[in-house]
Amino acid sequence: MLKSYTKQGTKYGVLELVLEGPAEGNPFAEQWVKGSFSCRGEEKRAEGFYDGDGIYRLRFMPSFAAEYRCRISTSWGETQEVKISVGEAEEGNHGPVRVADTFHFAYEDGTPYYPVGTTCYVWELQPEEVREDTFRSLKEAHMNKLRFCIFPKHYVYNLREPERYPFERRPGAPWTPEDYDEKKLKERAGGSFNSYESLQFSIEEPEQVWDFSRPDPKYFAHIEACIERLGRMGVEADLILFHPYDRWGFSKMGLENENFYLKYAVNRLSAFHNVWWAMANEYDLFSWKRIQEWESNAATVCEQDPYRHLRSIHNCMTMYDHSRAWITHCSIQRIDLYRTAENTDLWRTQYKKPCVLDEIAYEGDLPFGWGNISGEEMTRRFWEAYTRGGYGQHGETYETEDGVIWWSHGGTLKGSSPARIAFLRRIMEENGGYMEPVPCLFDETCASNSGPGAKRDCLLYYYGANRPNMRPFRYPGQTFDVDVIDTWDMTVTNIGRCSGSFQVKLPAKPYMAVRLTRVKE
Repeated sequence: MLKSYTKQGTKYGVLELVLEGPAEGNPFAEQWVKGSFSCRGEEKRAEGFYDGDGIYRLRFMPSFAAEYRCRISTSWGETQEVKISVGEAEEGNHGPVRVADTFHFAYEDGTPYYPVGTTCYVWELQPEEVREDTFRSLKEAHMNKLRFCIFPKHYVYNLREPERYPFERRPGAPWTPEDYDEKKLKERAGGSFNSYESLQFSIEEPEQVWDFSRPDPKYFAHIEACIERLGRMGVEADLILFHPYDRWGFSKMGLENENFYLKYAVNRLSAFHNVWWAMANEYDLFSWKRIQEWESNAATVCEQDPYRHLRSIHNCMTMYDHSRAWITHCSIQRIDLYRTAENTDLWRTQYKKPCVLDEIAYEGDLPFGWGNISGEEMTRRFWEAYTRGGYGQHGETYETEDGVIWWSHGGTLKGSSPARIAFLRRIMEENGGYMEPVPCLFDETCASNSGPGAKRDCLLYYYGANRPNMRPFRYPGQTFDVDVIDTWDMTVTNIGRCSGSFQVKLPAKPYMAVRLTRVKE
């Protein structure tokens, strides 16, 4: 029976229909709810999910401000039709992010989107005060994408047990949270807290512990509340569906259980406009999974998601074949100690898709090479990626007395790069349009911004760690408005107009850029 539904919604918002139905047996696996949503000749189909206590929910994201006709059918024989009035999108909601101009992104309403994101793997599973600090830090840093896991994480600095689990535990299961408390884990690692290799434990037969056919609705309701709040802040939720850092057995569910979980997660979360699907973090560390299994997982997500949200898969040392049709953009971890953003134009050429460098190492001071680059180097990698036609992404790993480290837990940002990255975002938005790399000298990078949507018809030169005191330019017959940009001190100094062959004086310090904006006579 239809209990309630959204009678008046908004474009790109979430329409929800709530039904009462069978609670006996296993409703997660034995029952279903389906909906057909029609408007202006477009028809989309969505599946609902069981939310516990005899309640089923069916969600839909409308793409028009108009009246929708919704037809509902259920496995227990109920059918119903309702009409929903949809108004214009709420302020700041531009719809889902799509690929634009091959290598870039735009919201569905056409507004350009420049990903300036960060990673906090399990921030949503932390205590409330840490989550609130995370929301505050994201807002202050002007971040617009947050990459995080649906499942809890077991790794160095990540030994605490979560408050809840994504699936029901079987009665009398041969496992309790006390088996993996932080003290016992350290003892099993021989006292070496920072030895990440010695901390890899996992339940050998997870199906004896978890009922993978019974997701915990409260666990997923908490995650969706975090996604919704991020959406109101203008932050995309880049959801990592699988990861290998696991002691609970969630990385070893088997293909059938994996696809069952994916159907539930996608049916529940896909109606939120700010969702991205990251099939895995470091897929190649799943030594027990074949490529065919990843492809089956991807097919499930594509089949269940009527909105075609962005989809990616992330590597450790071995790149996935990003040319596969289901992958919308490249989510890349650096595979070389030194070359990271420098490979952006290579990957663009190879895959012909947007390149998002979701892990270019982390600003911090941890003992590991992935977690101790400087704020200067993090900022340099962002500018290098931008002027090569891609997008760097942030991460931070400063060790703290309370054990709250941004890269995994969120909390409060401590590094020097976030302010500089926010400055770069300001430059991106000032320039407008999309930067495309152009040929230049060996000791610089350069990108042009002359396409549709550009606010400035400009060239942007970046010199990285080099320290020139002057750069010559030669553009016969052209006049430019010239800005010298200090990417570290976050200043833009206009030196006036220059034409033809000219020189730009620079302060002989690293991390400088020159912007030449064409003057149309």
